[in-house]
Amino acid sequence: SSRAVSLSRQVQGTGGSSAVSKCSAAARGYIQDRFLRLLAGRRRRRAPLIHRGYYIRVRAVDHCVQDFLLKTQSLPRTQILSLGAGFDSLYFRLKDMGLLHHTVVYEVDFPDVACQKATLIKGVKELSALVGDTGGEGLGAITFSGDDYKLLGVDLSELSELERTLEEVGLNNEIPTLFIAEVVLTYMETTRSDALIQWAAEHFPRACFLLYEQVQPEDPFGCVMQQHFRQLSTALRSLALYPDCQAQHRRFLGKGWTECSVMDMNEFFTCCVPEDEQQRVQTLEPFDEYEEWHLKCSHYFVLAASKGMEPSWTPLSPIPCHAGPVGVAGSVPAAVCAGLSAIPGLRRYGHRSVLVKPNVIVTTGGFGEEDGQHCRVRNVHLLSRHAGHWGAVCVTPNVPDQRWGERLYHTVSRVSDTLALVVGGRTSPSSTGLGMLWLKFPETWGASGPGDVAVELVNLQPAAEAAALRWRHSTTEITFKGEQYLFVYGGRSALQPVLGDWHFLHAPELSCTVIAVEGPVPEGRHSHSACSWEGGVLIAGGLGAAEQPLGSVFLLKELEHGFQWQTIETHPPLVPRYSHTAHVHEGKLLLVGGVWLHASSVPGVTVIDLMTGLCLNYVINVEHLEWPLMLHNHSSVFLPDEKELLVIGGGGNCFSFGTHLNPEPVLLNLSSILTSH
Repeated sequence: SSRAVSLSRQVQGTGGSSAVSKCSAAARGYIQDRFLRLLAGRRRRRAPLIHRGYYIRVRAVDHCVQDFLLKTQSLPRTQILSLGAGFDSLYFRLKDMGLLHHTVVYEVDFPDVACQKATLIKGVKELSALVGDTGGEGLGAITFSGDDYKLLGVDLSELSELERTLEEVGLNNEIPTLFIAEVVLTYMETTRSDALIQWAAEHFPRACFLLYEQVQPEDPFGCVMQQHFRQLSTALRSLALYPDCQAQHRRFLGKGWTECSVMDMNEFFTCCVPEDEQQRVQTLEPFDEYEEWHLKCSHYFVLAASKGMEPSWTPLSPIPCHAGPVGVAGSVPAAVCAGLSAIPGLRRYGHRSVLVKPNVIVTTGGFGEEDGQHCRVRNVHLLSRHAGHWGAVCVTPNVPDQRWGERLYHTVSRVSDTLALVVGGRTSPSSTGLGMLWLKFPETWGASGPGDVAVELVNLQPAAEAAALRWRHSTTEITFKGEQYLFVYGGRSALQPVLGDWHFLHAPELSCTVIAVEGPVPEGRHSHSACSWEGGVLIAGGLGAAEQPLGSVFLLKELEHGFQWQTIETHPPLVPRYSHTAHVHEGKLLLVGGVWLHASSVPGVTVIDLMTGLCLNYVINVEHLEWPLMLHNHSSVFLPDEKELLVIGGGGNCFSFGTHLNPEPVLLNLSSILTSH
């Protein structure tokens, strides 16, 4: 039907776009593949996040394919059947590496795609020389035929036609066969993809199946991902029946496969990619999109199933011990904030929102919407509350240089009712980091209702340069011997992917002061949280040196002659996370949102009792929100009298699925979880 034809066109489009992305990743050194550029056609430079995403995809497929070839190298003959191969270069890469001595590769895709690819191969000397054309094509669905390479144009959902064509071209059911489906089956009707998986198990006594596709459709990132593919008219159909790795595992075991292992891409990167290779990839180009990278990886999986293989085929080992789902103590309701939905200027991430005096919140920096476009936001935004209602205050910044306001991942610390200090932040990830700014507010502001407020930005000539040239750090008010200091800790810089140092800045003149600190030094981290508590600082979570989330909590405690680091033991242990926000209320540390590597759920609110170490996780109930709530790169303001938390902004680039910015501030009602038991 014409609908089927247009649908197949849309699906073919996804293959073309992924070939271009792989090609861009190869050009930047992520993958070693000189054939991609010959097959991809158009060339475009993609973003670092896209490079990493396609790197891990290629790495997972290669890992399993090469393992299959290695395990079967002593056998006289094997074959690989790549389903929906598109413009993939797998055959040429393997042939070039000398890995196909006794293996024939069969590729199947829509007739249009197979014909295009065959024409391409014949027209490019470098490709046709590797294959050696034996002239067997032109017979029905066979578009290209070499000694060890056959390219077939068949719609995968027509199983009987596929079977007939494979028989015609000499596929041998009796020898070990590896089936590859790399983001292919999910576009098919589930009954048809199920039938294909079962057919492969029933017709091939010695077989392996490699599957790579999407997972976790219902969380905020998953919703954005699904919406993207629906808009392209290529809905991800498998996800309704098989929403997680466990369901895919059961699917294969139920369709005739005897062994099956599966991991998401965070697990694969951690367990199956050697550490030196992880480091190589992490340093290929300036990168600062950790949240989006980890979220992308928790929404894709690789699965290896087999039957009749001696010895058994287990490329995905050791399988990480799944910690199981995160224990949940209850839920916290989320609601949009009356009166705030119409206020522009708060759709942003990587910004900072701070209560600078009662009922007044200042928001600066970040990336988001300004003047109708996405950019690093320059304006200073003020919210003030009168008679219980929040409203925006018009700000006229007194700024010598407009670019001063442009920064992400900085900190803002209230020093007095009329003064706040901005520390660090960055423009681009390769920039050196930014210094410090004073935000000065008029003496009388905010009291008389929403009038114009003049905010002055004063650039600080670097009194404490080393302290300020960083981002994703924390700056916290502390007191020592009755004096006020700001404690700058951790973060990262253009040269150092993670910092573990700290600085005491004496307020208000900000001179760097040496104060003795004893005790075990916390490992370096960025994107952690820091709160003032009893004169000291509570540091929780963060992303550590190998881009691994941390679950430690430290207290920097005031002693007579200085400070001491103390570890706070939590039980059950705090699930490692980063990019969260934190607040302290009556001896309880609240951690809000963030990113963790548990794909089964997203972080909500975690409450740690600082006296006992008891750690309770609460999910956020979003049934009253009409859009996905992304709780990373957000800001939050705790309103102690109401026991409410106002979440402002948050979100980011969802891989290649578009940018999601939380459209309006959200109130989390914590009264039920903060009442003294």
